[in-house]
Amino acid sequence: MAALVLVFILAAVLTGSVVYSLLVVVAARRWLAVRPPPLTAPVPISVLKPLAGVEEGLEENLRSFFAQQYPEFEILFAVRDVQDPAVAVVERLQREFPRVPVQLLATGEPPCPNAKVFALERMTTAARSDLLVMSDSDIRAAPDLLARVAAEFQDPRLGVSTCPYRAVPGPSFWSTLEAVGMNTEFLAGILVARLVEGMKFAVGPTIVARKALIGQIGGFARLGEYLAEDFVLGKWAAAGGFGVALSSCVVEHRIGAQGFAVNARHRLRWARSTRRSRPAGYWGQVFTNPLPPALLLVLIQPTWWPLAAVACFARVAAAWAVAGRVLRDPLCARRWWLIPMQDVVSFITWIAGFFGNTITWRGRRYYLHADGRFELTSSR
Repeated sequence: MAALVLVFILAAVLTGSVVYSLLVVVAARRWLAVRPPPLTAPVPISVLKPLAGVEEGLEENLRSFFAQQYPEFEILFAVRDVQDPAVAVVERLQREFPRVPVQLLATGEPPCPNAKVFALERMTTAARSDLLVMSDSDIRAAPDLLARVAAEFQDPRLGVSTCPYRAVPGPSFWSTLEAVGMNTEFLAGILVARLVEGMKFAVGPTIVARKALIGQIGGFARLGEYLAEDFVLGKWAAAGGFGVALSSCVVEHRIGAQGFAVNARHRLRWARSTRRSRPAGYWGQVFTNPLPPALLLVLIQPTWWPLAAVACFARVAAAWAVAGRVLRDPLCARRWWLIPMQDVVSFITWIAGFFGNTITWRGRRYYLHADGRFELTSSR
């Protein structure tokens, strides 16, 4: 009897996976159909870049923002102190691009758990423009990024926009595996949410927002205790009646090389954070990885293999729609055979994300509260 119940549960999960995968394909087509209008009146833009050390590819990442083909923009950098080695990289690029206005801020130690939010708060105060492009140091952008987001923000109703990203791994198997997951699974969930309920949140390492909006929701100081500050920013903006969008501009997320232990901690931190940011959406992730349930179903009831096969085929179609059509990702085209392995790892991480309330971030251990806030518990 128990086996029969399990079979029907697995069948329901796989049926849901097929429906979800079809929604991904439709959602990808809808996103591809929307493009911003021509840019008629460029507005000044302030690019905000929090920095902490010199990571792999940092200089090329930052150079892609100095080299933007846009008439009026400035770049603000924030470090904790002027001894940070990233300062030398910024100074070299200043000499290479003398016409780009640059502000370099030394913020000191953050008074809140989220150091990135504190840096953004300081840079937002110093920014000269109303339109802010907040981008992590591991992002590499196309030369037309600023022009495209400026065109999108010609709509006065738009307050916050998330740029989709294509993960580019370093020379590490585990970072390659994670990049495959990011490019086939993560964005798929965002596209489906956009299709079903509209964008009511912001995610990712490159977000565009109006400075006036930041002030109206209480400033970055309100976000300092939240781990997923990007998600909360978009959530509060939507709740305040501001438009939230998924941008048409794809950026590259250079995730670097990671060993197994570092990668596992990163995945678990992401899972536990997501469970608190979007509890219902986290439960819904059971439909995004059909391979483990499909294998279990075939093991228990081999005659049901056609349903398992259909679910896996639908997963492939969804992965192609996102990685191939939306992100134009060459990695997944070359390493497509890693998708099943990534799905298994992702499924295990998803289960692990239901347990535990602590995360490790930049060598420090934090406690995660149910509402997404977090606090420092100890340093390693």
